[in-house]
Amino acid sequence: MNIDERINEAFEPIAEKAINVILYAVNIGGLDVKIILMWLLAAALFFTVYLGFINFRYFKHAIDVVRGKYDKDDGADGQISRFQALSASLSATVGLGNIGGVAVAVSIGGPGAVPWMVLMGLFSMSVKFSEVMLAVKYREHNDPEHPDRISGGPMYYLKVAFEKYNLPHLGTLVAVIFAVSCIGASIGGGNMYQANQA
Repeated sequence: MNIDERINEAFEPIAEKAINVILYAVNIGGLDVKIILMWLLAAALFFTVYLGFINFRYFKHAIDVVRGKYDKDDGADGQISRFQALSASLSATVGLGNIGGVAVAVSIGGPGAVPWMVLMGLFSMSVKFSEVMLAVKYREHNDPEHPDRISGGPMYYLKVAFEKYNLPHLGTLVAVIFAVSCIGASIGGGNMYQANQA
């Protein structure tokens, strides 16, 4: 038995239990619908309506921002452009889903899965907008001597959210769990999965 088979054998029971929890399905109208899909759809629809269909209203503005219409050429201040920020955000968002997820969805669900993925992606733009908006709103300038050094992301706004409900320790714990999970995901998902799929 080689090392790959040993690793598979060690992690298989853990993976099976995780899959049974994460991909738990309920029967709706004779179809098994995964609960996680319902949560994702509910969040996408909620943020789309709550933000006044921002994904449709500001689509042209988003294209203009990407094209650089609002960029200023006032010298290098150490900050990244809007396009660079978008590219960094998209690289963290799109990668795994496009490399393996689309192929798996089409192979399992057939070509009819594509319109559903496009529709879900269109509404999920509001969720991504909300994530980025919170990351920008709650970012921190930790070094007063270097105000151009900015820290932000879910670790920061998760902590602030729990502090508003007077649960600072729980917020710190959730933020740390998220940060540690990102490290694990960047090793297992960011590199190994992509190399395997390629």
